[in-house]
Order: sequence, then structure tokens, then C-alpha cells
Amino acid sequence: MERKIVHVVGTGTIGEPLIGILCEQKSNLGIDEITFHKHSPLTSDMPKIKNLIKKGARLSVLEDRVDDFKAIGLDPEFTMEEAVSRASVVIDCTPKGHGHANKKEFYNKYIDKVKGFIAQGSEDGFGKKYARGINDHVITPEDQFLQVVSCNTHNLACLVNTIALSVSPDNLVRGKFICIRRSNDISQTSSFVPAPTVNNHGDEYYGTHHAKDAAGLFKTINLDLDIFSSALKINSQYMHVLWFDLELKESTDKDKVFELLKHNRRIALTEHHSTNEVFSFGRDQGQYGRILNQTVIVEDSINIRNGNQVTGFCFTPQDGNSILSSIAATVRFLNPHSYQDKINSLSDFFFDRI
Repeated sequence: MERKIVHVVGTGTIGEPLIGILCEQKSNLGIDEITFHKHSPLTSDMPKIKNLIKKGARLSVLEDRVDDFKAIGLDPEFTMEEAVSRASVVIDCTPKGHGHANKKEFYNKYIDKVKGFIAQGSEDGFGKKYARGINDHVITPEDQFLQVVSCNTHNLACLVNTIALSVSPDNLVRGKFICIRRSNDISQTSSFVPAPTVNNHGDEYYGTHHAKDAAGLFKTINLDLDIFSSALKINSQYMHVLWFDLELKESTDKDKVFELLKHNRRIALTEHHSTNEVFSFGRDQGQYGRILNQTVIVEDSINIRNGNQVTGFCFTPQDGNSILSSIAATVRFLNPHSYQDKINSLSDFFFDRI
């Protein structure tokens, strides 16, 4: 019987928790083995690599760096090429700067051996855009390359899909969003900003990549949406905050909106107004410190104007929502006929309230 092997490339803010969750949940998810790739032999990373190996993950490195890893006390079992060639699914969690074109060129050599390739974040052009709960029904066996969209794009798309499109496919007149982004992850020391810093609008129609990627996501289900996003970074390491303003065709009220929000299990509501309180909950109660919900909505912030304009604030469970989509896509590649049941094994890690 064919072994179902998942190979994760990268051990950063997405890769490390993803490897850990896959190791802990592999029997429930129908996975036989987890391998992972580490690029550089850094002694500072040695403790986390040893712990991932202790959890059952198997290490791969570049062929010319095997001896360098052995020199710091790590014993790789595979080269990168060996690990990819024996994998059923490859999840690439390396940064955008590595270039999706280079990634696809490398992975194209293994398309006859690997069932599926998944890239994270703003890797436009890597494959069909995907977010769990948004466009699962249009992913086909021909979609061997998938781009799991960014955490804020997950949040934005979930709001649009739940508040507007679940009522009717043409219910959204237009949507505006402001992504108030954390500076960097608490594990990172670079890229911290000393004061709130405004991002440029890279696209005349969509603004920042968050709305542009969400629009691309909805285009996979034949919807052309009028959405626009702006973004800025603030000097905090806790969570992204998203302000949203959705103008609807059909009238609504708070009761109707909250009914829609509560019906979506991937949405959490909170009374907390501060990111540190929600972040702390995720650290203490979440899987690997992550909240797997796609968004956490501040319920007191919801406002209805003129009966059809829904405005509010929500927090983005960075990493958590994209990790969920990566796992869902992986399990679908491995078990296309039973992946829904297997993904349900993660249901205990969703929260109705935070």
C-alpha cells in the first residue's frame, strides 16, 4: 500500500507549527509520515529542529550541507531531492522572496511523483488560490498546484462570504477594508517598525494585495467583486486588526448579521477589544498557540448604517487560518473521497467565543 507522506519546506512562523500539528494529528488526518526541510544549519535553530524530530518528523537538507548539519549535532535522513521525490504532498512555507517561479521550476521536475504542491501567502501565479470554506467546491484533480492565500486575505474573504454572499451571490455592492498589521511575529527580531507606517496602494483598483488576492480567490468561483483594501503596520507584535465596511444590496440588521456569523464555525466572536487579550487566549488555549478560526470578530464593534452597510473590527488569527487551509488542501490531495470527515477531526480546535 502506498505510504502517504507530507513534506514541509521551511520551519518559520508557519512551517514549524504546521509540522507539529501534522505530527500530532497524522493518524486522524490519514497521514503516514511527515518530513521537513531545513535550509541553513544554525545552532540557534537546533533546539526546535530536535524537538520536531522528537515528535516524529524526519529531516531533509540540501545535499551539500549534510556534513554542516551533522557538525552541529543534527543527522539528516534525506536530501531535499530525496524528500520531495518520495512525498505525496509538498507544502512550501518559505518566504515570498524566494520567488514562486523558482519554486514551480523546481517542483515541476516531480509532478509525476507528487500528488500536490502547496505554497503559502502572496505567491501569485503558483497555482489556484485557495481558502478553506470559500472555494473548496471548485478545486479539481487537475489543480496540482495551490496557493493558500495570506492570513488577512482569509479574514477578508471570510467576512465577505459570510455577511454578504451567503445571503445571495450578488449581495455585495462593494467592500472596503483597512488592514492594521502587526509589525512582525513575536519570534522575529527583524522588520519591526518604530511607529505606525503606511503601506502604498500597489493596485489602482484593489489597493493592497489583500483585496486583490481575495478578488482572485472569488474569481475561482466566477464572482467579480468590488473590494478595496488599505494597509499599515503598527509597532506591535500581537495580532493583525481588520476594519471592514460592507455595503449590501439587501437590507439587514444586527440580529441577522450575528445569526450569519454564529452559523459559520470558522468565525469566533469576542468581547475583548485588545489584541493582547485575544493573542493570550490563543497562546494558552490554541493548537500550538494558534487560533485556527479564520477571523475573531469584536462583537461590540458591529454597526449597521442605513440598513445595508455593515461595519466593524476583527482580529486576524495570523498563521492559524492559513495553517488550517494548508492542512485541508493536504488531506484532500491524500484522501479526495474522505477528506471532509478527516478534517472534522480538527473541529475541537475551533472556538465559538474567545
